[in-house]
Amino acid sequence: MITAKVVLTQPLKLDRQFVAVSGSGHHMLLDDPAGGTGPKPVELVAVALAGCTAFDVITILRQKYHQQVTGYEVRVEADQAERPPQVFTKVRIHHVVTGFEVDPKAVAEAIRLSEEKYCSVGAMVKQTAALETTSEIVEETFECSQAAPAVVQG
Repeated sequence: MITAKVVLTQPLKLDRQFVAVSGSGHHMLLDDPAGGTGPKPVELVAVALAGCTAFDVITILRQKYHQQVTGYEVRVEADQAERPPQVFTKVRIHHVVTGFEVDPKAVAEAIRLSEEKYCSVGAMVKQTAALETTSEIVEETFECSQAAPAVVQG
């Protein structure tokens, strides 16, 4: 079971800042744009989607396809409905994989598996939004296994 709670930080003020506590005991501030001390709750949905697919894709690339990934980034942009509830209506997910001779087919398959099988956040978001996924591979300029030569001082 997943649990979470939010507690109003200053009950006697008009501010709408909360402390969020995850079931695993992690804390973060939530706020609105006026307060600006933390993300809005709906922003966390975009973060959760990026994180969920990132964990899937990097795991598949490294463990199943043995790719030499040296960097990885997932960017999410989401359009919302104009009226409440302002659910996501269209979500663009862009994967940037940096590494050595990374196989584009492995990247495509890892993303497909995340979207179709593993990412629980994506499965929830797909209930209201169309997902558009793109990816790019950035070739690393140095080999991971090559260590810099030792400098000997005498």
